[in-house]
Amino acid sequence: MKTKSLMIQGTTSYAGKTFMVAVLCRIFRDAGYKVAPFKSQNTSLNSYVTPDGLEISRAQALQALASGIEPEVNMNPVLVKPMGESKAQVILNGKPFADMEAGKYYRDFAMSKGMKSVKRAYEALSKEYEMIIIEGAGSPAEINLYDRDIANMRIADLAEAPVILVADIDRGGVFASIYGTYSLLREEHQNRLKGVIINKFRGDLGILEPGLREIEKLTYKPVIGVIPYIHDLKLPFEDSVSLNDMEEKAGSIDIAVLKFPRISNFTDLDPFIYDGAQVRYIDVPEKLGSPDIIILPGSKNTFQDLDWLNNKGFSDKIKGLQGQSKIIGLCGGYQMLGNHIIDESGVEKGVKGKVKGLGLLDIETTFEEYSKTTRRVEGKIISNKGIFNKVKGSTVKGYEIHMGNTTLGKDAESFIQLKDSQDGAINKNGDVFGTYLHGIFDLPPLRIALSNNSEGISDTTEIWSESLGKAAEIVKQNLDLKQVYKIMGL
Repeated sequence: MKTKSLMIQGTTSYAGKTFMVAVLCRIFRDAGYKVAPFKSQNTSLNSYVTPDGLEISRAQALQALASGIEPEVNMNPVLVKPMGESKAQVILNGKPFADMEAGKYYRDFAMSKGMKSVKRAYEALSKEYEMIIIEGAGSPAEINLYDRDIANMRIADLAEAPVILVADIDRGGVFASIYGTYSLLREEHQNRLKGVIINKFRGDLGILEPGLREIEKLTYKPVIGVIPYIHDLKLPFEDSVSLNDMEEKAGSIDIAVLKFPRISNFTDLDPFIYDGAQVRYIDVPEKLGSPDIIILPGSKNTFQDLDWLNNKGFSDKIKGLQGQSKIIGLCGGYQMLGNHIIDESGVEKGVKGKVKGLGLLDIETTFEEYSKTTRRVEGKIISNKGIFNKVKGSTVKGYEIHMGNTTLGKDAESFIQLKDSQDGAINKNGDVFGTYLHGIFDLPPLRIALSNNSEGISDTTEIWSESLGKAAEIVKQNLDLKQVYKIMGL
């Protein structure tokens, strides 16, 4: 049987495309289909490592979990990781390809190497799965990019996929966004659009009803679902836009996370939110206060975010809280905690030289070549300093995505034993530590040790799976699934 496909596009970024694809994957998986997600090009700093050590977007990893399968690079062949100033690192087929300006990306890459890789990846998935749920990117109606867009209607054409458009009503202007998107599509793509889903609805459906009928007349497309705003879902945030919408709630512990301009893999901290901790993303030192934990998260450009940290006045504030707050660095944040970062070749965005770190860990990081460590790992806690005294011998799992190599001085020691090496560093007092492992908090032990509480703390994968199940049931109640099956020719 020819692979069946369905594409979910959005009127805007953050309309709910990632969520809807994940939920549909879960619904079709539960119905007995062998289903996989696909997103040709994703622009995100939240990434993940496949079992074979290749880098893809975190969103497609979540969708793979919803599908009951392992993530693979064909699910996201092009990953664009913004570096600021219209420049980004392009990850092609799971490996660093080049740093590119936006103009060069669309002029020289997208329609050549990019599209070839996208086509090859989709064809590989279609041989393995009987159903593929495709996620678009941003809006399909970006008329300045229409002829060079490799993430929306061109992919629907490639897959011969019907399209369902998702619109976010929570931000207002939902009918204008639906009609505007439809109107700006070419006729052949208007014909490919088969239905509309309105997402994140709060209120009286009866009041909304006249608008639904009118937009159907204007676009000749049925509204096949109005999905309510679903509270208390514990799923990874889609992108950094979501950080602006986070509600700061009092919690069991107070965690302050530095909101770097180039923050990456901030989903590392989601498990603490699930546990009921107060997680505050802060961009000025005046908001730091006296938290239980200070976290320096991952960064797409360690040099520039370290410079931002110093210029903002965070350095002295953080140093002054040593001994009072636990201080943790993850990946780029780990590198910043050290004595120096050395990049004599200008590997990181052309910046050359030796820069002083915070000096809270006796480590030194060197960038020597344009290459990246990407691998999934498992290990054991081997230190008994600080909080690790409670969890020595516990299993840790995670994945590495970083440039640079870090060496430890005499006043630091590793606290994780991996199969073939050690990872991380902790100071003599046990109150400052850092690691290259993303996802290190997904398993409960470290969260339990940091919070002094074990109640309700569980494996993050189980939490995600439970939330996906809850979301799938709500979507099934509010989406015309018979119409979706008909659209797909099932």
